[in-house]
Amino acid sequence: MSNATPTPRFTVLTLGVADMRASIAFYESLGFTRKMRATGEEVAFFDTGGTVLGLFPWHLLAADAALPDQPRPAAFRGVAIAWNCRDDAEVDIVMAFALSKGAKLLNPAQPTSYGGYCGYFADPDGHAWEVVRAPGFEVGDDRRVSLPD
Repeated sequence: MSNATPTPRFTVLTLGVADMRASIAFYESLGFTRKMRATGEEVAFFDTGGTVLGLFPWHLLAADAALPDQPRPAAFRGVAIAWNCRDDAEVDIVMAFALSKGAKLLNPAQPTSYGGYCGYFADPDGHAWEVVRAPGFEVGDDRRVSLPD
């Protein structure tokens, strides 16, 4: 075994969900492409353009991480998933789209203190999503975000 330092990378974000069927339908309705469908409703994986979004039953994810399943947080979890946009109009379009697919409005899109523009919605399990145009973040034609050095 090598003593080389591992290369840090973020590859998969797995969300614990209460209803796999409903969550799979929600994320498909947002336009995320499901991969590895052979897993059925046991686990679901979606291509997000650079990383993978995973859905796994909440109680099984808790057990896998050796954490208690209850109580489930009803308040902010200290995590938000971001959907970066090219401009303010795209933020508004994405927010309206997500809400039309069953997302819950957390905070309407508005100018930020740092010169950006963002709003928040929640998925069926209350996971917070930030839809944002952030200064310094470039969204390419492939929809991937690049950051300046």
